[in-house]
Amino acid sequence: MKKYLIALDLDGTILYDFDSLSETLCEFMKKVQEMGHKIIIATGRPYRSSKFVYERFGLDTPIINYNGGLITHPKHPEFPIVNYTVNKDHIIDIFENNIEHIRNAFSEVYDEIYLYKEEEEIEPLLHVDGATDIVIGELKDTLKSNTNGFIIIGKQGRGKIIKDYIDAKFDGKVCCRIWDLKGEFDSILEIFTPESNKGKGLKYVAEYLGFKQEDVIAIGDGHNDIEMIEYANLGVCVRNSHPDLIKVADVVLEHTSSENAVYRFLSKFLINGEK
Repeated sequence: MKKYLIALDLDGTILYDFDSLSETLCEFMKKVQEMGHKIIIATGRPYRSSKFVYERFGLDTPIINYNGGLITHPKHPEFPIVNYTVNKDHIIDIFENNIEHIRNAFSEVYDEIYLYKEEEEIEPLLHVDGATDIVIGELKDTLKSNTNGFIIIGKQGRGKIIKDYIDAKFDGKVCCRIWDLKGEFDSILEIFTPESNKGKGLKYVAEYLGFKQEDVIAIGDGHNDIEMIEYANLGVCVRNSHPDLIKVADVVLEHTSSENAVYRFLSKFLINGEK
């Protein structure tokens, strides 16, 4: 039987809120590994907030965090770590020159959090459980090293102003995406390096584990999954995915994460070969 490397996004793909995970999917993923397939997590989250999925699936593979910005192996310390970071001086420049448009912001160095100011409403974004340290204050005073991630919570309707500044000032040396959100947080920006993407990370892990590209499956839902879906031989997205991801996916599923789309697909594909 053909053995696959299966890369899974978390939020919106197998998680339908910040920490809800189907027990059916967990048990199935253990069986998938018993069949000889390998599963990896590829997420924009830090390790601390993806660890619970890694453990519930019983994984023994590298994990891709920060959208490919950090790749580690929780079970093997000797794994050759990938760690792409944003220059702290660029972070401080962006923050200081857009402060009038910024409601709050935080940077992350591995699992350390550097938060501009305390705010109860944004706590779900911080994933504080498992954080090794939380430092609060002006980033120019607190941030001492380059960062894995930088998130800006813009004031209402100010996201594009901040993005335009980043694009013009850094000309691709620092990248920015605005999350597709509605409601209270309508202007959340993610700042990252051009080297950081899930496709590049997936290629690195596939080669490390000895998988050919033709044996790679990737499943996601967001704009940050595009490169991963394009790299995989079989790129799959859930029904309510970002429109740009749907355009490049080989398979668009009929169900969403809340309807256990990944379990429905993989149980048919791996056992019966049905797409």
